[in-house]
Amino acid sequence: MPQALIRLAAATVLGGALVAGLVTFRIWQQGSRDERRTADAIVVLGAAQYDGRPSPVFEARLAHAVDLYQAGIAPVLIVTGGKAQGDRTTEAAAARAYAIGRGVPERAILSEDTGRTTLESLRAVAVLLRNEGLETAVFVSDRTHMLRVLRIATDEGIEAWGSPTTTSPIDLDPSRQVRATVRELGALTLYFLGGGSLIEEDVAGPAG
Repeated sequence: MPQALIRLAAATVLGGALVAGLVTFRIWQQGSRDERRTADAIVVLGAAQYDGRPSPVFEARLAHAVDLYQAGIAPVLIVTGGKAQGDRTTEAAAARAYAIGRGVPERAILSEDTGRTTLESLRAVAVLLRNEGLETAVFVSDRTHMLRVLRIATDEGIEAWGSPTTTSPIDLDPSRQVRATVRELGALTLYFLGGGSLIEEDVAGPAG
């Protein structure tokens, strides 16, 4: 192989590694920030549910979102997530029931129950917010998910801040943290390349 091609290949690999390192840093930098502030709504991203019972990962997100609501961060809680193949109910319905059980009034809860990816859910949330005359939102998800959530929300015209849960099972398992970070690197790459999402059920993240 000519030396020029070898140098080009090496530079490409090095450049890719540097970009991946920078994005990984940004994923964890954003995930370490709690930007909670008064807003029009709190939006909690869906995750796996089992016949109406939130998975541990989803419950961690929901518990944090309910705490924010009860602290007066916003008067509206928006729950998200559609129905996976074979499910009898949606992630949003499971989230709504959980929030009501924790004392959030039914009238304060809005649902986005069609999205099966982060991108689909956030686009639907943007429409929902506009229809309700709401402009600002605090988003709740896992630490590794926050950078992508906020990037998409901003691109959809939402004034967005992140408040990641600190009790996700993902944070207790280094191997799951690594997998979640790699997942986000791929999802962010595809989003920036074409506005797509990594895999069909990426809204859920790890089932927990």
